[in-house]
Amino acid sequence: MPEPLVSIIMPAYNSEKYITKSIESVLAQTYKNWELLITDDRSSDNTQHIVEQYCGIDVRVRLFVNKENGGAGVARNNSIMHAKGRYIAFLDSDDLWNATKLEKQITYMLEHEYALTYTSYQKFTGDTYLGVVTPPLSTSYSKLLSSNVIGCLTAIYDTKIVGKQFMPLIRKRQDMGLWLQILKVIPEAYCLPDVLAYYRVDSGMTQNKLKILKWQWRFYRDVVNLSFFSAAYRFFIYSIKGFLKHSS
Repeated sequence: MPEPLVSIIMPAYNSEKYITKSIESVLAQTYKNWELLITDDRSSDNTQHIVEQYCGIDVRVRLFVNKENGGAGVARNNSIMHAKGRYIAFLDSDDLWNATKLEKQITYMLEHEYALTYTSYQKFTGDTYLGVVTPPLSTSYSKLLSSNVIGCLTAIYDTKIVGKQFMPLIRKRQDMGLWLQILKVIPEAYCLPDVLAYYRVDSGMTQNKLKILKWQWRFYRDVVNLSFFSAAYRFFIYSIKGFLKHSS
């Protein structure tokens, strides 16, 4: 039985410092039936040129360029629109994958007929590995509302089961919005607890915690459309869980 095609979604914006290693971690995959769809969000550095070089090396790498800067969600959605694969996976242009990531995770999904899965991942800075993030073995719509336990760099969903799903057009929390959309279609998402991805914390993309909380509140009110009191309850739980996670 042939391996199903996996479409890897990578947004890029002024990523010349890290995108080479991100692409190389895809090229190193033991699972070979993939396409890497990179949408550049109007970078002003050398990002496009670097990606064009890889397009010339491997036809599985494809580059798209947004007409104007729209944020990571817009860039991801553009790649999803062009995706041909049964499976949609996500990797940002400053993060990395373990070489066996796709092989292990796609096997896991096929064996159990899971529609949305995620894995553990490790934080790193430069050449220094930091803590491992180990999510719960499953999550649901209600549980995810209080804590986004699905790391975007680890997530894969199956379009054969849930259809092609796009991210909400918001500047922050697009990934959480997408998981919630999918969890309206299926009851649960499942975790493969292996550490299969590496999340860079020194790229300058990490936001001020107060700004993150502001965006989270707006997400509950404007995207999920919770009432004030329901949003306040979820926001309180989210804040407590976030504090415990970052202080552990």
